[in-house]
Amino acid sequence: MKKFLVFILFLAPLCSNGQSPWTVVADKIDPNNYYGVTIANGVVGIVSSPEPLKVKDVVLNGTYDYYQRGRVSNILKTFNHVNMNLDINGLRVGLKDINDYKQVLDMYKASLTTSFNVGSKAKVSTTMMSLRHLPYTALNIVEITALEDIQITPMSVIEAPNHLMDVRNFYAEIDRPHVTIPLLTSVGNSPSGKLKVAASNSFIFEEGHGKEPKIIHEDWDYNMHLAKFYKKLKAGETYRFSVVSSTVSSAQYEDPYNEAERLTIFAMLEGRERLLKRHQEAWTEIWKGDIEVTGSPAITRDIRFALYHLYSFARAETSFSLSPMGLSGLGYNGHVFWDTELWMYPPLLMLQPDMAKSLLEYRFERLEAAKKNAFSHGYKGAMFPWESSANGDEDTPVWALTGPFQHHITGCVGWAFWKYYEVTKDKEWLKTRGWPVLKEVATFWASRVERNGPGRYDINNVIGANEWEENIDNNAFTNGMAKTVLRYATQAALELGIEPNPDWNHVADNIPILKFPDGTTKENATYNGVTIKQADANLLAYPLEIVSNPSDIKKDLEYYTPKYAKDGPAMGFAILGILYNKLGENEKAAEIFSSSYKPNEVPPFGVIAECAGGTNPYFATGAGGMLQAVLSGFGGLHIGQNGITQKTSKLPKGWKELVVRGVGVDNKTFMVK
Repeated sequence: MKKFLVFILFLAPLCSNGQSPWTVVADKIDPNNYYGVTIANGVVGIVSSPEPLKVKDVVLNGTYDYYQRGRVSNILKTFNHVNMNLDINGLRVGLKDINDYKQVLDMYKASLTTSFNVGSKAKVSTTMMSLRHLPYTALNIVEITALEDIQITPMSVIEAPNHLMDVRNFYAEIDRPHVTIPLLTSVGNSPSGKLKVAASNSFIFEEGHGKEPKIIHEDWDYNMHLAKFYKKLKAGETYRFSVVSSTVSSAQYEDPYNEAERLTIFAMLEGRERLLKRHQEAWTEIWKGDIEVTGSPAITRDIRFALYHLYSFARAETSFSLSPMGLSGLGYNGHVFWDTELWMYPPLLMLQPDMAKSLLEYRFERLEAAKKNAFSHGYKGAMFPWESSANGDEDTPVWALTGPFQHHITGCVGWAFWKYYEVTKDKEWLKTRGWPVLKEVATFWASRVERNGPGRYDINNVIGANEWEENIDNNAFTNGMAKTVLRYATQAALELGIEPNPDWNHVADNIPILKFPDGTTKENATYNGVTIKQADANLLAYPLEIVSNPSDIKKDLEYYTPKYAKDGPAMGFAILGILYNKLGENEKAAEIFSSSYKPNEVPPFGVIAECAGGTNPYFATGAGGMLQAVLSGFGGLHIGQNGITQKTSKLPKGWKELVVRGVGVDNKTFMVK
């Protein structure tokens, strides 16, 4: 363990403010202005709270039901199974009783440590993690040091959010000759009764602290119960124990009640050291995909903070996808949008191809639903929903016209599938996964266009990437993405020795990209210069590369940059940064790069909101855009027919060197000096 710690310290020199580029410190905690950080393992997301020993939410990926709002499904907040209470000398510890309060996220170890003093009585520290190797299980390590003689009463608590129904609480002890396993368990139904949800936890007591304490179960009401013990500590004595907690639903297991208890028993008998070792080994492997800016540890930390969130929200070897807010809460109902494929997916594809593959598997498993959606709208092929949740049906609230009309999502899905093949050259995957999707995507676009003559295969009545322009014709990004994926489908067929549909290239050749008289790309047929929400026409230069001449890129940039809404979502500004970098204007790119996320940071950790001044973090879409600005802007990395290659690029002042490690399937290292 000592050698491991030395290694970590070597990796993590301190920033100028005393912080490591591997840690994010919150030491000015105002409960009235607090936006939590999420610890997650791609399945269970745990959102921190300003209250000591508490967390705000526990979110379970892939689990949806109808509740609270919008007449559409929401990702499910499950039991809060990691909360604790602490009494010292019979008095409950709360915010008013503590000082020297600090929360520290260690990104390398994916753990959140909370520490505080309880007056002159005790020092308390908890370290929590959503275990990477056990997708449904969390570990919380608690350490209490007595500053005077005290009696402590730690309590492990399971609380049910209000939307869970028919909650039942259970306590049992499994007695074995060498150990007694206490099990605190809650079971309930999702709001509609469609799903059953369960959570269970248990204590791990360590050798060297004497006889294991007697556990007392208290059943307070239907929505909360706890297990507690008493322990007397002498001044200077330190007592440490752990709590393991598991949560699952019937979306994952037919019998979540028994499975939650089995998983908790497994973790409890693995013990703290084995759990820590495997969790840290898993994250050490993940962090082989890393980005470092030498000469600027603060920027390195910001970049890693974005990487940490994407890595925490995604998981390899699953079919889970990503919502704009990841596993940080109910933002956007936990639905899956184009945010996944166009914004969060490219950095993962470069640095974690196996995670990227899982995002595609989510879409593949819902291909039949997308075909049904195309049929219901009078089209052929597959039409992916603007908002997707459990089964791949359209799940956009009715009041939002994006559901029926934001068709570019189908292009984004096809684009992402081809990019995976370009990076991996996995022909078996292309045959069984990529080609079936690309074929149906191309079939959709060939049926979607209106064939009004040469160069006039129009795509009318859509909402583009700039959602403030509704029901418009020949949107720049929609048309550009349709042209692109039609050609990708043709390439995919040729790769597999299949005769492509000749109509696909014919349609692609005749889809128009509209221009103003001076040659500037026109966002849509009726666009008249109004303020835009986010990048649209500029996306034709990156990532689509349809606009490739530097003078044309510059013309579009100069026209549209002043039109971006100052309170628009963060990812649009990242695109501007990439394009200015392409033009060699790297200082301008650096200025825009900073503005793509810094104004969106909220206290105390600096997690990013969707918009500057926003209050709905964590905006993983913005993190994806920011990372693309680093990788494809300053880093010059490019995904194309030769896989991941590097184009010439320059660094802004203060960046001595940009090092990108673990790129692609070969784990290459790319550098810019």
